[in-house]
Amino acid sequence: MFSCRELRAWGVAAAALLTAGAVWAQSTAFPGIGRAATPKEVQAWDIDVRPDFKGLPKGAGSVARGQVVWEAQCASCHGVFGESNEVFSPLVGGTTSADIQTGRVARLRDPSFPGRTTLMKVATVSTLWDYINRAMPWNAPKSLSTDDVYAVTAFLLNLGGVVPDNFTMSDANVAEVQARMPNRNGMTTDHGLWSGRSMGNGGKPDVRATACMTNCATEPKVASYLPDFARNAHGNLSEQQRLVGAQIGADTTRPPGNRVRPTAAAGGAPAPSAAGQAAVALARQHNCLACHGVDNKIVGPGLREVTRKYAGREDALAYLTSKIKAGSAGVWGAIPMPEQTLPDADARAIAKWLTDGARP
Repeated sequence: MFSCRELRAWGVAAAALLTAGAVWAQSTAFPGIGRAATPKEVQAWDIDVRPDFKGLPKGAGSVARGQVVWEAQCASCHGVFGESNEVFSPLVGGTTSADIQTGRVARLRDPSFPGRTTLMKVATVSTLWDYINRAMPWNAPKSLSTDDVYAVTAFLLNLGGVVPDNFTMSDANVAEVQARMPNRNGMTTDHGLWSGRSMGNGGKPDVRATACMTNCATEPKVASYLPDFARNAHGNLSEQQRLVGAQIGADTTRPPGNRVRPTAAAGGAPAPSAAGQAAVALARQHNCLACHGVDNKIVGPGLREVTRKYAGREDALAYLTSKIKAGSAGVWGAIPMPEQTLPDADARAIAKWLTDGARP
């Protein structure tokens, strides 16, 4: 005879075997590949917010709090007032109080208006909330708290005149905010594309095709070429400021193409070293290369340009290490570099690579 304790132990063991068998059965659909995701893993990925606000977590954030977060973590890329800078497109502008009443941005139909901002185009406040939550700030995505995402969204909408200065946005009043989005009525499914007619599949298809597998033509070769005389036909785009946001185009005075780094065997620059590759890997790991090219400017200066600037400075290693950690403003132009969260040892290793010449 078994005791109650032994029976309970057998019951637990049997349940564990059944669970393991279920997981094993799921994983054998593709033998040797993957396993069933755990509930916590699914929860970590399942963070999307739908236009009907399903998935929106509880929380709240004021416009005033959003301004604090914005100036600390968003303004370096998007401008203090959402007007952007020479790299990113403007977020705010082009909407009016009349648009908030009608839900259709009139300037989207005005061919003379020089640009399209985010608030002119986006139809749902869930789109803003979801993108800020999952992707911002650029150098540390998903690092904002739920309340700070509400606050930043409220501040952005305040810049566009959608909500007042003293507004606090929350999961309880987000539907009220949606009812004031300037282009809320600008998105439609009343067309022939999938699924059409407001999701009822009643739209007339835009294309009627008939499958044909006879007398087929040989596969064409597709190529394009922009002649030199046309490349700069309208002047150097990099010197032309757009009227909505300081968007700067490519330097059309220079021919396109990728530069190939010469090898030591060819008598050019030295071949990549282990130390250089390790430093570049660290810079890539901590998203430095999202804003800085090694040889060229992206948002901030090229890394070798930084090397040249501080080449004669005795405290260059300590100075650059502190700047990498604390951020910088006004040294390389109007776009500041925000504070970084990388470990001290990694910051010093990148700074050491810069002071040693940023060699490959």
